[in-house]
Amino acid sequence: MRSIGELARASGLTVSALRFYDRSGVLVPALVDPVTGYRWYADEQVLPARLVAGLRRVGMPLAEIAAAVRHRAEPAVVGRLLDAHLRRLENGLADARRELSRVRALIDHEEYQMSTRLVLSRADLAAAIDAVRFAVGTDPELPVLSGVLFDVSADDVRLVATDRHRMAVARVPGAVDGPTRRLLAPVTLVDAVRELLGGTGDGVRAPLGVDGGADAHLRLDGDGLTVTVAGREVGGAALPDEFPDYQRLLGTRVPAYRITVDVPALRAQVAGRPPARVLRHEGVDVPVTVLGLDDAGGLRVLDDAALADAAPDAVRLGVNGRYLLDALDAGDRGQLLLELDGPIAPLAVRRPDDADAYSILMPVRL
Repeated sequence: MRSIGELARASGLTVSALRFYDRSGVLVPALVDPVTGYRWYADEQVLPARLVAGLRRVGMPLAEIAAAVRHRAEPAVVGRLLDAHLRRLENGLADARRELSRVRALIDHEEYQMSTRLVLSRADLAAAIDAVRFAVGTDPELPVLSGVLFDVSADDVRLVATDRHRMAVARVPGAVDGPTRRLLAPVTLVDAVRELLGGTGDGVRAPLGVDGGADAHLRLDGDGLTVTVAGREVGGAALPDEFPDYQRLLGTRVPAYRITVDVPALRAQVAGRPPARVLRHEGVDVPVTVLGLDDAGGLRVLDDAALADAAPDAVRLGVNGRYLLDALDAGDRGQLLLELDGPIAPLAVRRPDDADAYSILMPVRL
Protein backbone atom coordinates (compact mmCIF):
# COMPACT_ATOMS: atom_id res chain seq x y z
CA MET A 1 0.00 0.00 0.00
CA ARG A 2 1.12 3.57 -0.70
CA SER A 3 0.41 6.66 1.33
CA ILE A 4 -1.19 9.65 -0.34
CA GLY A 5 2.19 11.39 -0.45
CA GLU A 6 3.83 8.40 -2.13
CA LEU A 7 1.07 8.22 -4.74
CA ALA A 8 1.41 11.96 -5.33
CA ARG A 9 5.13 11.55 -6.09
CA ALA A 10 4.51 8.50 -8.30
CA SER A 11 1.69 10.05 -10.33
CA GLY A 12 2.49 13.75 -10.62
CA LEU A 13 -0.68 14.77 -8.81
CA THR A 14 -0.55 16.92 -5.71
CA VAL A 15 -1.87 15.66 -2.39
CA SER A 16 -4.70 18.19 -2.53
CA ALA A 17 -5.60 17.00 -6.04
CA LEU A 18 -5.74 13.39 -4.83
CA ARG A 19 -8.07 14.44 -2.01
CA PHE A 20 -10.26 16.23 -4.57
CA TYR A 21 -10.44 13.19 -6.86
CA ASP A 22 -11.32 11.03 -3.86
CA ARG A 23 -14.23 13.34 -2.94
CA SER A 24 -15.31 13.34 -6.59
CA GLY A 25 -15.32 9.54 -6.78
CA VAL A 26 -12.75 9.48 -9.57
CA LEU A 27 -9.83 7.95 -7.66
CA VAL A 28 -10.98 6.47 -4.36
CA PRO A 29 -8.33 5.09 -1.97
CA ALA A 30 -8.16 1.34 -1.50
CA LEU A 31 -8.24 1.91 2.26
CA VAL A 32 -8.97 4.76 4.65
CA ASP A 33 -7.75 4.29 8.21
CA PRO A 34 -10.89 4.59 10.39
CA VAL A 35 -8.90 6.11 13.27
CA THR A 36 -6.49 8.52 11.58
CA GLY A 37 -8.38 9.12 8.34
CA TYR A 38 -5.18 8.51 6.35
CA ARG A 39 -5.71 7.42 2.76
CA TRP A 40 -3.86 4.37 1.42
CA TYR A 41 -3.63 3.36 -2.22
CA ALA A 42 -2.83 0.03 -3.90
CA ASP A 43 0.01 -0.34 -6.40
CA GLU A 44 -2.48 -0.90 -9.24
CA GLN A 45 -3.86 2.61 -8.64
CA VAL A 46 -0.64 4.27 -9.81
CA LEU A 47 -1.52 3.91 -13.50
CA PRO A 48 -5.05 5.38 -13.12
CA ALA A 49 -3.55 8.23 -11.10
CA ARG A 50 -1.04 8.96 -13.87
CA LEU A 51 -3.92 8.87 -16.38
CA VAL A 52 -5.83 11.42 -14.29
CA ALA A 53 -2.72 13.61 -14.05
CA GLY A 54 -2.23 13.62 -17.81
CA LEU A 55 -5.88 14.41 -18.57
CA ARG A 56 -5.86 17.11 -15.90
CA ARG A 57 -2.84 18.78 -17.54
CA VAL A 58 -4.67 19.09 -20.87
CA GLY A 59 -7.77 20.53 -19.21
CA MET A 60 -10.22 17.65 -19.69
CA PRO A 61 -13.46 18.18 -17.71
CA LEU A 62 -13.94 16.18 -14.53
CA ALA A 63 -16.83 14.07 -15.88
CA GLU A 64 -14.78 12.96 -18.86
CA ILE A 65 -11.73 12.21 -16.69
CA ALA A 66 -13.98 9.99 -14.59
CA ALA A 67 -15.26 8.24 -17.73
CA ALA A 68 -11.72 7.69 -19.01
CA VAL A 69 -10.69 6.10 -15.69
CA ARG A 70 -13.77 3.86 -15.68
CA HIS A 71 -13.19 2.71 -19.26
CA ARG A 72 -9.37 2.61 -19.24
CA ALA A 73 -9.50 -1.08 -20.22
CA GLU A 74 -11.50 -0.10 -23.35
CA PRO A 75 -9.12 1.77 -25.69
CA ALA A 76 -11.86 2.58 -28.23
CA VAL A 77 -13.99 4.35 -25.61
CA VAL A 78 -11.05 6.31 -24.19
CA GLY A 79 -9.93 7.13 -27.72
CA ARG A 80 -13.30 8.72 -28.49
CA LEU A 81 -13.06 10.78 -25.30
CA LEU A 82 -9.58 11.98 -26.27
CA ASP A 83 -10.68 12.78 -29.83
CA ALA A 84 -13.67 14.75 -28.55
CA HIS A 85 -11.51 16.75 -26.13
CA LEU A 86 -8.93 17.42 -28.85
CA ARG A 87 -11.69 18.77 -31.11
CA ARG A 88 -12.83 21.00 -28.26
CA LEU A 89 -9.31 22.34 -27.79
CA GLU A 90 -8.93 22.94 -31.52
CA ASN A 91 -12.27 24.72 -31.65
CA GLY A 92 -11.28 26.83 -28.68
CA LEU A 93 -8.04 27.79 -30.39
CA ALA A 94 -9.96 28.68 -33.56
CA ASP A 95 -12.35 30.81 -31.50
CA ALA A 96 -9.42 32.57 -29.84
CA ARG A 97 -7.86 33.31 -33.21
CA ARG A 98 -11.13 34.75 -34.47
CA GLU A 99 -11.51 36.96 -31.41
CA LEU A 100 -7.93 38.19 -31.67
CA SER A 101 -8.55 38.96 -35.33
CA ARG A 102 -11.57 41.03 -34.31
CA VAL A 103 -9.51 42.86 -31.72
CA ARG A 104 -6.90 43.69 -34.33
CA ALA A 105 -9.68 44.86 -36.62
CA LEU A 106 -10.95 47.23 -33.95
CA ILE A 107 -7.46 48.64 -33.46
CA ASP A 108 -6.61 48.89 -37.14
CA HIS A 109 -9.55 50.14 -39.21
CA GLU A 110 -7.79 49.37 -42.47
CA GLU A 111 -7.37 45.72 -41.50
CA TYR A 112 -11.10 45.54 -40.71
CA GLN A 113 -11.85 46.69 -44.24
CA MET A 114 -9.48 44.14 -45.70
CA SER A 115 -11.16 41.38 -47.65
CA THR A 116 -10.70 37.68 -47.02
CA ARG A 117 -10.41 35.63 -50.19
CA LEU A 118 -10.86 31.91 -50.57
CA VAL A 119 -10.35 29.45 -53.39
CA LEU A 120 -12.51 26.37 -52.92
CA SER A 121 -13.47 23.33 -54.90
CA ARG A 122 -16.72 24.17 -56.66
CA ALA A 123 -18.01 20.64 -56.07
CA ASP A 124 -17.10 20.70 -52.37
CA LEU A 125 -18.79 24.07 -51.83
CA ALA A 126 -21.94 22.90 -53.60
CA ALA A 127 -22.00 19.74 -51.49
CA ALA A 128 -21.56 21.77 -48.30
CA ILE A 129 -24.48 24.06 -49.17
CA ASP A 130 -26.63 21.01 -49.93
CA ALA A 131 -25.64 19.51 -46.57
CA VAL A 132 -26.80 22.52 -44.50
CA ARG A 133 -29.52 24.23 -46.56
CA PHE A 134 -32.39 22.19 -45.08
CA ALA A 135 -31.67 23.47 -41.54
CA VAL A 136 -32.04 27.21 -42.33
CA GLY A 137 -34.70 28.83 -40.13
CA THR A 138 -37.89 30.39 -41.49
CA ASP A 139 -39.27 32.08 -38.36
CA PRO A 140 -39.65 35.82 -39.16
CA GLU A 141 -39.15 36.62 -35.48
CA LEU A 142 -35.68 35.07 -35.59
CA PRO A 143 -33.99 36.66 -38.62
CA VAL A 144 -30.56 35.68 -37.29
CA LEU A 145 -31.43 32.06 -38.16
CA SER A 146 -32.56 32.83 -41.70
CA GLY A 147 -29.12 32.49 -43.22
CA VAL A 148 -26.01 30.33 -43.41
CA LEU A 149 -22.92 31.18 -41.38
CA PHE A 150 -19.62 31.20 -43.29
CA ASP A 151 -17.00 30.68 -40.57
CA VAL A 152 -13.56 31.11 -42.14
CA SER A 153 -10.41 29.87 -40.42
CA ALA A 154 -6.82 29.64 -41.62
CA ASP A 155 -7.36 26.83 -44.13
CA ASP A 156 -11.09 26.15 -44.47
CA VAL A 157 -14.60 27.49 -44.13
CA ARG A 158 -17.42 25.93 -42.13
CA LEU A 159 -21.00 26.39 -43.22
CA VAL A 160 -23.55 26.26 -40.40
CA ALA A 161 -27.35 26.55 -40.34
CA THR A 162 -29.90 26.06 -37.58
CA ASP A 163 -33.58 26.70 -36.90
CA ARG A 164 -33.30 25.81 -33.15
CA HIS A 165 -34.78 22.35 -33.69
CA ARG A 166 -31.92 21.06 -35.84
CA MET A 167 -28.48 22.15 -36.90
CA ALA A 168 -26.26 21.20 -39.84
CA VAL A 169 -22.51 21.74 -40.24
CA ALA A 170 -20.23 21.15 -43.23
CA ARG A 171 -16.57 21.98 -43.84
CA VAL A 172 -14.84 22.95 -47.08
CA PRO A 173 -11.02 22.98 -47.13
CA GLY A 174 -9.30 25.50 -49.36
CA ALA A 175 -6.76 28.28 -49.79
CA VAL A 176 -7.46 31.29 -47.53
CA ASP A 177 -5.88 34.71 -48.00
CA GLY A 178 -6.74 37.27 -45.34
CA PRO A 179 -7.93 37.40 -41.74
CA THR A 180 -10.32 34.85 -40.27
CA ARG A 181 -13.89 36.01 -40.52
CA ARG A 182 -17.49 35.08 -39.75
CA LEU A 183 -20.16 36.20 -42.19
CA LEU A 184 -23.88 35.45 -42.06
CA ALA A 185 -25.19 35.12 -45.61
CA PRO A 186 -28.97 35.43 -46.19
CA VAL A 187 -30.56 32.31 -47.59
CA THR A 188 -31.49 34.08 -50.84
CA LEU A 189 -27.81 34.78 -51.47
CA VAL A 190 -26.88 31.20 -50.55
CA ASP A 191 -29.45 29.85 -53.00
CA ALA A 192 -28.09 32.14 -55.72
CA VAL A 193 -24.57 30.88 -55.03
CA ARG A 194 -25.79 27.29 -55.20
CA GLU A 195 -27.40 27.97 -58.59
CA LEU A 196 -24.16 29.53 -59.82
CA LEU A 197 -22.22 26.45 -58.75
CA GLY A 198 -24.57 24.25 -60.76
CA GLY A 199 -24.41 20.47 -60.77
CA THR A 200 -21.63 18.49 -59.16
CA GLY A 201 -22.60 15.23 -60.80
CA ASP A 202 -25.75 13.08 -60.71
CA GLY A 203 -26.75 14.33 -64.15
CA VAL A 204 -27.33 17.95 -63.06
CA ARG A 205 -26.10 20.44 -65.64
CA ALA A 206 -23.77 23.28 -64.74
CA PRO A 207 -24.62 26.88 -65.76
CA LEU A 208 -23.80 27.86 -69.32
CA GLY A 209 -20.08 28.43 -69.78
CA VAL A 210 -19.11 27.02 -66.36
CA ASP A 211 -16.59 24.21 -66.34
CA GLY A 212 -17.76 21.44 -64.02
CA GLY A 213 -14.30 21.38 -62.43
CA ALA A 214 -13.79 25.13 -62.05
CA ASP A 215 -12.81 26.47 -58.64
CA ALA A 216 -15.09 28.83 -56.71
CA HIS A 217 -13.50 32.14 -55.69
CA LEU A 218 -15.04 33.78 -52.61
CA ARG A 219 -14.51 37.27 -51.27
CA LEU A 220 -15.76 38.17 -47.79
CA ASP A 221 -15.57 41.69 -46.46
CA GLY A 222 -17.44 43.99 -44.13
CA ASP A 223 -20.28 44.40 -46.62
CA GLY A 224 -21.01 40.88 -47.79
CA LEU A 225 -20.07 37.88 -49.87
CA THR A 226 -19.13 37.60 -53.53
CA VAL A 227 -18.63 34.27 -55.32
CA THR A 228 -17.09 33.94 -58.77
CA VAL A 229 -16.98 30.80 -60.91
CA ALA A 230 -15.39 30.90 -64.39
CA GLY A 231 -16.12 34.58 -64.86
CA ARG A 232 -19.71 34.47 -63.56
CA GLU A 233 -20.39 36.29 -60.30
CA VAL A 234 -23.01 36.36 -57.56
CA GLY A 235 -22.85 38.67 -54.56
CA GLY A 236 -24.91 40.27 -51.84
CA ALA A 237 -24.93 41.91 -48.44
CA ALA A 238 -24.48 39.99 -45.22
CA LEU A 239 -27.10 39.87 -42.48
CA PRO A 240 -26.25 42.31 -39.67
CA ASP A 241 -27.07 39.84 -36.88
CA GLU A 242 -24.60 37.86 -34.77
CA PHE A 243 -25.03 34.12 -35.34
CA PRO A 244 -25.23 31.94 -32.19
CA ASP A 245 -22.04 30.33 -30.89
CA TYR A 246 -22.61 27.01 -32.62
CA GLN A 247 -19.44 25.44 -31.18
CA ARG A 248 -20.95 25.45 -27.69
CA LEU A 249 -24.12 23.87 -29.01
CA LEU A 250 -22.29 20.89 -30.45
CA GLY A 251 -20.98 19.38 -27.22
CA THR A 252 -18.43 16.60 -27.01
CA ARG A 253 -20.41 13.81 -25.39
CA VAL A 254 -19.40 10.33 -26.49
CA PRO A 255 -22.61 8.68 -27.77
CA ALA A 256 -23.83 5.42 -26.28
CA TYR A 257 -24.71 4.01 -29.71
CA ARG A 258 -23.11 4.62 -33.13
CA ILE A 259 -25.04 2.74 -35.78
CA THR A 260 -24.38 2.58 -39.53
CA VAL A 261 -27.65 2.65 -41.46
CA ASP A 262 -28.64 2.05 -45.07
CA VAL A 263 -30.17 5.37 -46.10
CA PRO A 264 -32.69 4.12 -48.72
CA ALA A 265 -33.94 1.41 -46.35
CA LEU A 266 -34.30 3.77 -43.39
CA ARG A 267 -35.93 6.41 -45.56
CA ALA A 268 -38.47 3.83 -46.78
CA GLN A 269 -39.28 2.87 -43.19
CA VAL A 270 -39.77 6.48 -42.07
CA ALA A 271 -41.77 7.60 -45.11
CA GLY A 272 -43.69 4.38 -45.68
CA ARG A 273 -45.43 3.94 -42.35
CA PRO A 274 -47.63 6.14 -40.13
CA PRO A 275 -45.71 8.03 -37.43
CA ALA A 276 -45.72 6.52 -33.96
CA ARG A 277 -47.06 9.79 -32.57
CA VAL A 278 -48.49 13.04 -33.91
CA LEU A 279 -47.96 16.01 -31.63
CA ARG A 280 -49.46 19.48 -31.93
CA HIS A 281 -46.83 22.21 -31.72
CA GLU A 282 -47.60 25.90 -32.29
CA GLY A 283 -50.71 24.98 -34.25
CA VAL A 284 -48.93 22.48 -36.53
CA ASP A 285 -49.14 18.68 -36.47
CA VAL A 286 -45.66 17.20 -36.01
CA PRO A 287 -45.16 13.55 -37.08
CA VAL A 288 -42.89 11.85 -34.57
CA THR A 289 -40.65 9.02 -35.72
CA VAL A 290 -39.42 6.84 -32.85
CA LEU A 291 -36.08 5.08 -33.27
CA GLY A 292 -35.02 2.06 -31.27
CA LEU A 293 -32.68 -0.92 -31.41
CA ASP A 294 -33.42 -4.39 -32.74
CA ASP A 295 -32.18 -7.61 -31.12
CA ALA A 296 -28.91 -7.40 -33.08
CA GLY A 297 -28.17 -3.84 -31.98
CA GLY A 298 -29.20 -2.32 -35.30
CA LEU A 299 -31.53 0.62 -35.77
CA ARG A 300 -35.26 0.15 -36.30
CA VAL A 301 -38.28 2.42 -36.57
CA LEU A 302 -40.88 1.69 -33.90
CA ASP A 303 -44.56 1.84 -34.75
CA ASP A 304 -47.23 2.51 -32.13
CA ALA A 305 -47.62 -1.18 -31.22
CA ALA A 306 -43.88 -1.78 -30.90
CA LEU A 307 -43.55 1.38 -28.82
CA ALA A 308 -46.25 0.18 -26.44
CA ASP A 309 -44.61 -3.25 -26.08
CA ALA A 310 -41.08 -1.90 -25.56
CA ALA A 311 -39.47 -2.52 -22.19
CA PRO A 312 -39.29 0.55 -19.90
CA ASP A 313 -35.49 0.64 -20.18
CA ALA A 314 -35.39 0.07 -23.94
CA VAL A 315 -33.60 2.63 -26.11
CA ARG A 316 -36.18 4.99 -27.61
CA LEU A 317 -35.67 8.36 -29.28
CA GLY A 318 -38.38 10.48 -30.86
CA VAL A 319 -37.58 13.01 -33.59
CA ASN A 320 -39.57 15.04 -36.07
CA GLY A 321 -40.05 12.60 -38.96
CA ARG A 322 -39.92 15.31 -41.62
CA TYR A 323 -36.67 16.65 -40.18
CA LEU A 324 -35.17 13.15 -40.17
CA LEU A 325 -36.03 12.70 -43.86
CA ASP A 326 -34.44 16.08 -44.63
CA ALA A 327 -31.25 15.03 -42.83
CA LEU A 328 -31.14 11.70 -44.67
CA ASP A 329 -31.61 13.42 -48.02
CA ALA A 330 -28.94 16.03 -47.24
CA GLY A 331 -26.51 13.26 -46.34
CA ASP A 332 -26.53 12.18 -50.01
CA ARG A 333 -24.88 8.84 -49.21
CA GLY A 334 -25.86 5.18 -49.39
CA GLN A 335 -24.88 4.87 -45.73
CA LEU A 336 -24.89 7.26 -42.80
CA LEU A 337 -23.84 6.99 -39.19
CA LEU A 338 -26.47 7.74 -36.53
CA GLU A 339 -25.39 8.56 -32.99
CA LEU A 340 -27.92 8.38 -30.16
CA ASP A 341 -27.89 8.28 -26.38
CA GLY A 342 -31.47 8.12 -25.23
CA PRO A 343 -34.82 9.91 -25.14
CA ILE A 344 -33.55 13.38 -24.16
CA ALA A 345 -30.25 13.62 -26.06
CA PRO A 346 -30.02 14.97 -29.64
CA LEU A 347 -29.69 12.62 -32.59
CA ALA A 348 -26.54 13.13 -34.67
CA VAL A 349 -26.51 12.16 -38.35
CA ARG A 350 -22.98 11.84 -39.73
CA ARG A 351 -21.24 10.79 -42.92
CA PRO A 352 -18.93 7.83 -42.29
CA ASP A 353 -16.34 9.27 -44.66
CA ASP A 354 -16.47 12.91 -43.54
CA ALA A 355 -16.28 13.77 -39.83
CA ASP A 356 -16.82 17.47 -40.60
CA ALA A 357 -20.27 17.09 -42.23
CA TYR A 358 -23.14 16.26 -39.91
CA SER A 359 -26.52 17.39 -38.63
CA ILE A 360 -28.11 17.33 -35.20
CA LEU A 361 -31.83 16.84 -34.54
CA MET A 362 -33.35 17.81 -31.21
CA PRO A 363 -35.39 15.04 -29.53
CA VAL A 364 -39.16 15.09 -29.13
CA ARG A 365 -40.38 14.11 -25.68
CA LEU A 366 -42.54 11.00 -25.95
